[in-house]
Amino acid sequence: MNVHSRKSRAADGRARGRGRPVTGGKSTAILDAALALFAERGYHGTAIPEIASAAGVAAGTIYRHFASKDELVNAVYRRAKQQLMAQVLDGLPGPGAVREQFHELWQRLRAFAHAEPIAFAFLELHHHADYLDHESRTLELQALLPVAKFLEAAAAAGHVRAIPPQALMAMVWGAFIGLIKAQRTGYLRFTDDLSAQTCATLWDAIRAPSHTLEPRP
Repeated sequence: MNVHSRKSRAADGRARGRGRPVTGGKSTAILDAALALFAERGYHGTAIPEIASAAGVAAGTIYRHFASKDELVNAVYRRAKQQLMAQVLDGLPGPGAVREQFHELWQRLRAFAHAEPIAFAFLELHHHADYLDHESRTLELQALLPVAKFLEAAAAAGHVRAIPPQALMAMVWGAFIGLIKAQRTGYLRFTDDLSAQTCATLWDAIRAPSHTLEPRP
């Protein structure tokens, strides 16, 4: 029997052993170290001893907090995704025209990518499908659903093009990721002016043709 299978689960998904209780400081250090290494090397390129060394703990300590590497990476994923949702999606859609909501979403995305570059890189530069558990997949859907519903309603009202909201999201998201990558590699500077121009260009790409004269903030 796996010795970790006897551990009970805490509310945040961490496994608690029978010995010393989980301390927030060590748990946070482990999550931070794992995030940085997963973002840099990917899940399969990162070993538990490397995470332990970066966190300043013994490898066995990690297993007193998380039952397995899969459980650890899911905890890292959920923490980063919850940060993204809180900083980007909370309160949206709000009052104002669809164009203003689009502009606000874009600004929040840029602010998050600037404030949390490692978390953003981890969420967007690696494929997570082979290790995400049910809770993490559910969280991902929770993050996408309000944006999809907003775009679907905007299309029904004639504000954006009447194509599947998933396609609209992919267009905007792909452009944003491309800009962040280009800035990270030094190919361009993602300045305020460039951000505003790109946001306006993307709005022109997704808006319904009848809304060519909708005022911009």
